[in-house]
Amino acid sequence: MSIAPAQMDALREKIRRIEAGERVSRGFLPFGAPEIDGRLPGGGLALGALHEVAGGGNGALDGAAAALFAAGILARTHGQILWCVSPDLFAPALAQAGLHPDRVLCIDTRSDKEVLACMEEGLRHGGLAGVVGEISRLAMTPSRRLQLAAETSGTLAIAIRRWRRPAEATDFGQPTASTTRWRVSALPASPLPVPGVGRPRWLVELIRAKAGECAEFEVEQCDETGRIAIPAELVHRPAAAGDGRERAVA
Repeated sequence: MSIAPAQMDALREKIRRIEAGERVSRGFLPFGAPEIDGRLPGGGLALGALHEVAGGGNGALDGAAAALFAAGILARTHGQILWCVSPDLFAPALAQAGLHPDRVLCIDTRSDKEVLACMEEGLRHGGLAGVVGEISRLAMTPSRRLQLAAETSGTLAIAIRRWRRPAEATDFGQPTASTTRWRVSALPASPLPVPGVGRPRWLVELIRAKAGECAEFEVEQCDETGRIAIPAELVHRPAAAGDGRERAVA
């Protein structure tokens, strides 16, 4: 039996309210790409919530893509950003994704335990636009603490999952309290009509969304305003289904 789109939307909204319980919505931050926003309950990333981002592989390119994807999201907020990071944060790259270094407060952390403590403290502060933590492991209990702290203050929380060893990557599939979970992989740059290097592309996978659907999106990297772009030749390409997930171009 097929379900009408309107009924499906109503069902998703009902599930979202059940999962939210008594929590007050802090609003949503849209990507500005209908193909992505349409897959997210509320039409964007939930504010006052925890989101996870990881590279599609263990290489530096995918890791950098994940960090820039997060930077682009935060660039579209207003206020200071707390970034709990290992010493390799490259400020000029964040600026290219729209997140100006003057907005970023960096804390040099040495362990996952320190990252979690700094993130929770920053989220409970209530005066920040966003809190980011680069972390290898995230168990259910600490993720619930981060989610609760984000809900209380209304601050956007992003956990960037980075691994020192390939074996640690298996932890990314374990359940957490995050509202969405994303995986970002570097793709060949957009072709140019003349010799040169085009705008970098990413494969962005939404692999978990509360009261939402999984999907894949091929996008061009964030510009100086933090917005991703739709590759021109993909705008009218039909969506294709694959391995149980809905695929779209955005």
